[in-house]
Amino acid sequence: MHEMSLMAEILQLIGEDAKSKGIIYVKKIEVIVGDLSNVLPDALELAFTYFKIKKQDLIDQNTELQIIREVSKAKCTNCHLVFTPDYRIALCPKCGLPICELISGENFRVESYEGSDVIES
Repeated sequence: MHEMSLMAEILQLIGEDAKSKGIIYVKKIEVIVGDLSNVLPDALELAFTYFKIKKQDLIDQNTELQIIREVSKAKCTNCHLVFTPDYRIALCPKCGLPICELISGENFRVESYEGSDVIES
């Protein structure tokens, strides 16, 4: 489950940024997960729960993780049809050619986080 290491890295990056800004407690983290990003949202949520229980750095039981799903979209460079592919390499459902460009669905990134310079109970 590589989501455990991904979540550890997310928390490390947020921790470094938060500390540089005087933030001592993170209330909420928003992460974008694309359908074709090879990241499983449920496994990422499970990894986050593990770190919450450990009270890793700036988070605790009250910290919220919001996963924003990014739907995959592709555009055929031949007929210009925009469609939802199941895989990164896809055949256009209209003309059948494999010359499609992914528009969205590959992202995996921290969109934002909210923090505070005081720990709230």
